[in-house]
Parts: sequence; structure tokens; C-alpha cells
Amino acid sequence: MKPAIALLEFDSVAIGVRAGDAMVKRAQLEVTYAGTVHPGKYLVLVSGDVADVEEAYFAGREAGAAALLDEIYLPGVHPEVLATLKGQRRRVAGEALGVVETRTAAATVGAADRGLKGAEVALVEIRLADRLGGKAYCVFSGTVANVEAAVEVAVAGLRNPAQLVAQVVIPQIHAEMLENLEAAPEFRARIADPGGHDGPAR
Repeated sequence: MKPAIALLEFDSVAIGVRAGDAMVKRAQLEVTYAGTVHPGKYLVLVSGDVADVEEAYFAGREAGAAALLDEIYLPGVHPEVLATLKGQRRRVAGEALGVVETRTAAATVGAADRGLKGAEVALVEIRLADRLGGKAYCVFSGTVANVEAAVEVAVAGLRNPAQLVAQVVIPQIHAEMLENLEAAPEFRARIADPGGHDGPAR
């Protein structure tokens, strides 16, 4: 993806499709991803040059205003956010783990970007909406001081404080919990095959 992204989150699939169509018609975008997430929401993520993404972002907001739940426009998004959105999952490294959990996908993407820019941390993963009841979260790792700083700046930048579900910093996370976190975040997957994972992500 190019350095600018916009993510619009709708509570109507039909209006989300209309908004996505308006976005791709307005500007020449490098990448467009759109689809449903739980519980019945619709996400449109676009990437490209700053001017094009900005045009598409405003077009989507206008076309989908009646159902727009949340939005984020990042003209200079951190490269780790891009990599994580495309599926990269890092191994937890450092002495602490930080988790920011929000009620919307857009809020978590913004939190991840701010945390990376505000402190020297690694972004372990971003989970968005599916099988999370529409919520989302991001995970940072690093030194205790840096993770605390990343979580603080990530949360401080939320447009609406009510979007925050929880924020935690865990120093020296126990090896068993770390193994569970890295192997599979979903409880059902861990119970179904508790010994069948390949170990921590590399």
C-alpha cells in the first residue's frame, strides 16, 4: 500500500457499498478493500497517494453519512500499520505488552498508528471486528516505559473517549499466556487443538 490510507466503517452494508462505489469513482486509488465484518458492519479501506485518498475519503463520508459509525484518514500512516493490516503478525519482544481495545475498527487503526509514532515499540498485531462483536484491538511490545507511552498516546488521540473499551500494560507477561496469545487469539481454536499449534510466531 502507499503511504496514505482511509478507513470508513458503516452500520449498513447497503450504504457501505454505495459509499465504497463513490470512493473508487472519485479518485484513482492504489488499493481498495471492502467487505462485511461482524456484527453486520461494512468496512471500506483505501490506499494510495495522499491527494487521491483524501478525495476518496470525503466522497465516502458524503455518500455514506447516514450510516457512518467511525472513520480514520491517515495521510502519513506508519509502515508497520500497513504491514499488519496486510496480515503481518510479529512475535512479542521486550519486557512488556500493551493492548488497546476499542469499539470500532477505525479507532483501533488510529490508535495503532499513534502508538507507533509516539514511542519506540513494535506493533504485534491488529484485530478488526470479525468474531469480536464489532470491537477491535492492537497489541504493542517493548520496554515497560515505551509500551506505557505508546498506550497513553494511542488512547489520548481517540476522537471520542467512549470508543475505548480498555487499555492495559502487562510487564513480563507469563510464558503460558504469551504462548496462548501468539498461537491463536480465539478461545475455541485453543480448546479444539490445545497442543497442535506450531509454537510462537516467528
